[in-house]
Amino acid sequence: MAIILQIETATQSCSAAIAIDGKTIAVKEQVAQNIHAGSLTLFIEEVMLQASLGYVKLDAISVSMGPGSYTGLRIGVSTAKGLCFALDKPLIAIDTLKMMASGYLEENPDYQGLICPMIDARRMEVFSAIYDNDLVLQLSVDARIITSDSFSETLEQNKIAFIGDGAMKCAEVLKNNNAAFFGENYNSATNMSKLAYQNFLGENFVDVAYFEPYYLKDFVLTPAKKKV
Repeated sequence: MAIILQIETATQSCSAAIAIDGKTIAVKEQVAQNIHAGSLTLFIEEVMLQASLGYVKLDAISVSMGPGSYTGLRIGVSTAKGLCFALDKPLIAIDTLKMMASGYLEENPDYQGLICPMIDARRMEVFSAIYDNDLVLQLSVDARIITSDSFSETLEQNKIAFIGDGAMKCAEVLKNNNAAFFGENYNSATNMSKLAYQNFLGENFVDVAYFEPYYLKDFVLTPAKKKV
């Protein structure tokens, strides 16, 4: 039996869950700006209580590795690494976009098209990739500025479900009968359960000491408008 604590902080969603053998048994999450630092450890405590578990019972910690928000990823990964060090547990890193696609397929098991998870990266830019319904990567993870020509060749031959917080802003640009848009929150730690369990069984762990989030883009500090 594998008991895994799962953490997702790559977007405005702050989410923690407990899964046993790939099935979620407890979850606490909230979507809001700038809540990760103050809420994540509280959410973790709450799911541990929901599951009636002590931390020593955990077999691994799983964390959403990005791409996504620089600050959110730093908080999630540093919290996960701290728990792994303290508890001497292995760390599992899950690609955030693949996690989103997995969540969509769990909700739509009969879906036969492609899935394009999108994370809002401001203006018309998104972090995105394309997966088939076996979660095999068809278009690499990248930061893309969306125009009317984006994904045009793929859309000629395939239905694509565009999902996530970056999808809806693209709906007016990507006008195609093969494109469908779903703005629901797929950045949930519950969507990590199946993937985390598969990684656990395969002993696909990352080095706790050296692992870093996948930011995809360099962090840019915006200068203050007012000089003190």
